[in-house]
Amino acid sequence: MNLYRTLVRPHLEYCMNAWSPHYANDKELLGKVQRRFVRMFKELKGKEDHERLRYLNVWTLEEKRNRQDLIEIYKV
Repeated sequence: MNLYRTLVRPHLEYCMNAWSPHYANDKELLGKVQRRFVRMFKELKGKEDHERLRYLNVWTLEEKRNRQDLIEIYKV
């Protein structure tokens, strides 16, 4: 899990609140990167993607984008 937090997540969340993908295709491509990494855990084999994320205590990228948008609106 530390590998995800140090190597993958910073690339996925870079300038998230300034550059938020508007097209479904872009969102899907970013989501595939996160799902591919989460599938590497052998103890989670056979579980659905949302179950894997919940088990690892990781939010989906869409949830993170929504949260960041709300924080930015609050700051303004």
